[in-house]
Amino acid sequence: MKNFLLSTFTCVLLASCSSSANLSDSSTNQSTDSTYGFTEKKPIKVGGGEGGPLSERKYLNSLIGPNGESVTFNRIGSCCFFKSSSSPMGGGLLDKFAVTYEGKKDTVVLYLNMYEKGKLLAPVGFKMK
Repeated sequence: MKNFLLSTFTCVLLASCSSSANLSDSSTNQSTDSTYGFTEKKPIKVGGGEGGPLSERKYLNSLIGPNGESVTFNRIGSCCFFKSSSSPMGGGLLDKFAVTYEGKKDTVVLYLNMYEKGKLLAPVGFKMK
């Protein structure tokens, strides 16, 4: 398992130099699903290319608070192995980010999938630039 994780991490680092998240067609969309992005069962699918971490950062940088507040985020780790034909290793891990904005009383955890592409939406409580 350690070799798999090390190989996956290496591939992600090598692939992070190109591609971009699919933000342009969903910049005004908000999810009505209260679990979207907040659970490993409904991660935000920012992948579909070779961008990996860059796609995650582009997506997170596109988020704003409900009144236009700047969002801050920190990666807190990976979890939740899943099978995926979009991953060079046949599967991947979700990345977890602690996300907040000025005036928000708590920090939320968002789950991002950098391997698979989906329609990008703002999770409940956030908007997109």
